[in-house]
Amino acid sequence: FFQKTLTAVKSWFTLFGWSKGQNPISVPHSLRRDVCIVQLTVAQEKDFKLTVDRDKGFYEMLLHLNGQPIPGIAASQSLPPNPVDRMFQLHWQHSELLSFLRSQGASLSHVMPEFLLAPEDYKIWTEVNTGLRKGSMRSSGKLSGTPIFILEHRTFETMSKRAWTDVLLQIFKVLVLPRVSSRTAPDPSSLESLHNMPGIKSEPLSSNVYSRYERTVLIWLNKQYEKNRKIVWKDSQRGGIPPTRWIVNFDQDLLDGLVLAAQVAAYCPYLIPTHFIKMYTNPKTHEQLLHNSLVLVKALHSINLDVDVKV
Repeated sequence: FFQKTLTAVKSWFTLFGWSKGQNPISVPHSLRRDVCIVQLTVAQEKDFKLTVDRDKGFYEMLLHLNGQPIPGIAASQSLPPNPVDRMFQLHWQHSELLSFLRSQGASLSHVMPEFLLAPEDYKIWTEVNTGLRKGSMRSSGKLSGTPIFILEHRTFETMSKRAWTDVLLQIFKVLVLPRVSSRTAPDPSSLESLHNMPGIKSEPLSSNVYSRYERTVLIWLNKQYEKNRKIVWKDSQRGGIPPTRWIVNFDQDLLDGLVLAAQVAAYCPYLIPTHFIKMYTNPKTHEQLLHNSLVLVKALHSINLDVDVKV
């Protein structure tokens, strides 16, 4: 499940996260690399500079999605050549990033800024905070009262990948989903069948699972499905018109593909006779669920929807 989530996250941010076209990313490697323009000192005591396209940096992506820079952090960063100073500045930047996202409603209390560091910087961070790096401790760097987690390399890489994935998911949640407007949805009074369905409240405190904007999407899914199910499958030969349903989540209620097909059909009705009419409207087996998924994926491919959709 985590790997599928990671694949979906990378696909979306690769395709839509940047102001000037696609930019392939890897999690966490390219994100850790592209947070800034870095001046590093390697073991051979040679200096080199890692230059990053100013339009492809991590904070340029945030600028594009947020509409304005993160307070206190410029889109292009230059780090000091001293390894300890570099680590402290990166740790501060990550702390500011997490604080900003949390202030926007992101659920990131489990992500610590050190997990967003590169392995070599994380090693320095542990040495400084445990006193192993003599002459490097400074009061502004150590977080008093904060537990210090000393992770071996493989465990740290796993934790870093999960932390960066959660950061991207929450960036999407607080910077992209708020663009969804409920004003584009049809008036429920025009749909008589919706009167007998339980409603989904969009107030901020009505759910401890989904944000207000995620619930707006759920409301839209309910309205569109109820409006279109009798249109899409009126001539169905594989179960007839599907029954009314209450869509309250993004996993179980979307498994059979019917809800998503109803949304696509609302904008591409010509796919109904060529694809969606072939779907099982009351699937009972795993094979029928897979069949519906394949039909939906083929429909998306047929309209050249530029997303890496796989079953």
